[in-house]
Amino acid sequence: MKKTLIYDTTLRDGMQGENILFSPEDKLKIARKLDDVGIHYIEGGWPGSNPSAQHFFELVQKIKFKNAKITAFGSTRRQGKTCEQDSNIRALINSGAPVITIFGKSWDLHVEAIMDNTKEENLAMIRDSVSYLLAQNREVLYDAEHFYDGYKANSPYALKTLEAAVEGGTRWLVLCDTNGGCLPCEIETITKSVIAHFKTKGWPDIQFGIHTHNDCAMAVANAVCAVHAGVTMVQGTINGYGERCGNADLTAIIPILSLKMNIKCMEDENLKKLLNLSRFVSETANMPPINSRPFVGKSAFAHKGGVHVSAIMKNPKAYEHMEPESVGNERRVLVSEQSGKSNITYKAEELGVDLGDDDTKKALIVASIKELENDGFEFDAAEGSLKLIMQKLTDQFVPNFELESFRVVVEKDKERPCYSHAMIKIRVGDKTEITSAEGDGPVSALDNALRKALTTIFPQINDMHLVDFKVRVIEGSDGTDSKVRVLIESRDTNNIFSTIGVSEDIIEASWQALADSFQYKLSLDNETKKQKGKHHE
Repeated sequence: MKKTLIYDTTLRDGMQGENILFSPEDKLKIARKLDDVGIHYIEGGWPGSNPSAQHFFELVQKIKFKNAKITAFGSTRRQGKTCEQDSNIRALINSGAPVITIFGKSWDLHVEAIMDNTKEENLAMIRDSVSYLLAQNREVLYDAEHFYDGYKANSPYALKTLEAAVEGGTRWLVLCDTNGGCLPCEIETITKSVIAHFKTKGWPDIQFGIHTHNDCAMAVANAVCAVHAGVTMVQGTINGYGERCGNADLTAIIPILSLKMNIKCMEDENLKKLLNLSRFVSETANMPPINSRPFVGKSAFAHKGGVHVSAIMKNPKAYEHMEPESVGNERRVLVSEQSGKSNITYKAEELGVDLGDDDTKKALIVASIKELENDGFEFDAAEGSLKLIMQKLTDQFVPNFELESFRVVVEKDKERPCYSHAMIKIRVGDKTEITSAEGDGPVSALDNALRKALTTIFPQINDMHLVDFKVRVIEGSDGTDSKVRVLIESRDTNNIFSTIGVSEDIIEASWQALADSFQYKLSLDNETKKQKGKHHE
């Protein structure tokens, strides 16, 4: 079996993406996760460029990694200076990283027009820098920046830049599509040509890597084509974070290599951690996960059409290219106005709602879902509310509380921003609870008041927290009279669940979603108690 090494640059190239920022402590947490899944190289940053990167290398020296080699990134020496005189070179050495990756210019446009340098001096800078760093007892990788553009413009000179790095002593040449403008056919043809060139030159032991950007939406395809052409290292970032349109996404490349090309780059048990890794990096970056992201996205194995669902219930291969569990994901069936009885049957079983063999119940649920979605509800992203509706329509819903009334007052004065006060009256069994609370906004005040009313009876409510609140105008032609859709995502120790509300009044829509979130949380706890009771019996 072929083997390909994975080189992660999330902590350096990924941070060049818009709105992506990691503290040194964040980077350390991510590095631990990357090591845990079996990444071979973790590029920690450019120590000569900023104090934050330097601080990371100070912190990481105290950590022993079981799989990964920590790598420092930097440039060749500056023109007209020796390596001993160059502060960036010194910073690379002082980082303490066992591996150093340096980049140099492969495109004569950059050498002459951008750097105002000579081609000969550029070659010397590459050769000297590699040689000097190797003499410091470090593993040295050479990133040939803009290589493919340079090759297309002046292939003899682009090859000379690679040869200079080899003459300096490196055995790793990483070919970069820095502008992200190349197509897969170009990448494969040029890569094969370069590998053949070095074999004919008598350097058969040279190893090649690939570094691609996504400006033509080809980063993953280009990386895969380079592997097909013979490279044995792929550089990329988790979730494809990076400058402009991003880098090659390792959460796609790793399963493609492992599961589609039979190229070993990660152990099977680590492959199952990809989804968790993707979400951890998203959360640390404070970036919402992309549902449609291949392999690890929430929608990657989601099925909506009734024909599709009917087929996967018989054999998942009918509409899935692989087993979602291989990368830690799961199959999901969505319920919407496009749903048929197959969707409802599958979803009810998944959510723990017993429909039995009664087709009348299934037909009623399908009709009700279609009617509600026509009114603006959307249950793809609100499975908590969907379960409650299924239970209500089949007389399985037992409310944990019922609303009698609520009142919300929003006040503003010139000394402070708006603040809200909510008074709520609910009934729990034979008891009536009346409470009030303040909040930063009307929904926050309602949440606090409802929580205050319920916690004396249901203390487990303290375990639940609202983590996301989204409002969308469904159809804006009526201006402020338009319907709004509110989605609330909540979390407890073991679960994440979403609920929905729709109304012309944003407070009413918010209440619907908020109340459902509390009802759903309490229903989960009731089901857990029942299961424990059966277990003890």
